[in-house]
Amino acid sequence: MGRTAILLVNLGSPESPTTKDLKPYLEEFLMDERVIDLPKWLRTLIVKGLIVPFRSPKSAAKYKTVWTEEGSPLIIHTRNQRELLQQRTEIPIYFSMRYGSPSSEIVLKNIHHENPDLQQIVLLPLYPHYAMSSYETAVEQVKQLHEASKFKTTLKIVKPFYNRPSYIKALSESIKPYLAQPFDHLLFSYHGIPERHVKKTDCTGSHCLQNERCCSTPSPAHDFCYRHQVISTSDLVATELGLKKTDYSFSFQSRLGRDAWLKPFTVNQLKEFPSKGIKNLLIVCPAFVSDCLETLEEIEMEGKEDFLNSGGEDLRMIPAMNENPEWIACMAKLIEEQLLPLAHHS
Repeated sequence: MGRTAILLVNLGSPESPTTKDLKPYLEEFLMDERVIDLPKWLRTLIVKGLIVPFRSPKSAAKYKTVWTEEGSPLIIHTRNQRELLQQRTEIPIYFSMRYGSPSSEIVLKNIHHENPDLQQIVLLPLYPHYAMSSYETAVEQVKQLHEASKFKTTLKIVKPFYNRPSYIKALSESIKPYLAQPFDHLLFSYHGIPERHVKKTDCTGSHCLQNERCCSTPSPAHDFCYRHQVISTSDLVATELGLKKTDYSFSFQSRLGRDAWLKPFTVNQLKEFPSKGIKNLLIVCPAFVSDCLETLEEIEMEGKEDFLNSGGEDLRMIPAMNENPEWIACMAKLIEEQLLPLAHHS
């Protein structure tokens, strides 16, 4: 196996919930060509000239509502996951962020400096599903940094685990306690992406979003299709929990801009559910393995307010898996399979 290190990589967070720190964070995030895939001159004009100046104060105010004494929830949970995972192995484990700090560039250098006899790094992107703006950008950044520094180590990358039994079990176990009380419906809310991103990652060039059955029709495109993968996660978890088709549905949140994005939109569902008799709602956000702004503020605060103002009676957000033991065991399993390629997948 050789001398190995593990690198967990997540999205990232600003240094503090202030306009001053939101500006560089948003700029780094939104200038990523895999997030806003426009020509650089146009992306620069939109991001630096329009979005960052106007959005930074608003984003800072939102971050203040979820910030803790320890700092950003996303950073705290990722750090805790690393520590819990480290308790299970002698292999050194590190974590980095795609945007902000600790940066993947600095962490990669630290890994090699602190482990002079290192032979390989196992990269675990903390994204269950494949998308240009999450999994792909995190992986490609680490690959580019690794190659540019001419490290002599090999890089092994854990693939999206949206349908892996260990992930489905962990996610299901995190949801199960909330099913003990009466509820009308379970909504799986996933981070949204533009439809063009789905089409761009279609390796066949002719499958994704071509008809209503594309996600259920077998295709090599599914290895890179965000929509197919989130539907698969929802259906597999529902089956694990013994839910009927009418008990659950999926939607997409966090839309940015006016382009066509994957539908249905979570915000619309929350406003329409009460009129359909769904007054007691459970909502879970499986695209996030750690609670963050998108779960704690967008759903548990803003989303709940929209739902109640539209006639809903109770909305309970199911926390991300965070430090859940089943999730830590899942991470360990995903890493183990990279160290032991012939191991039985589970």
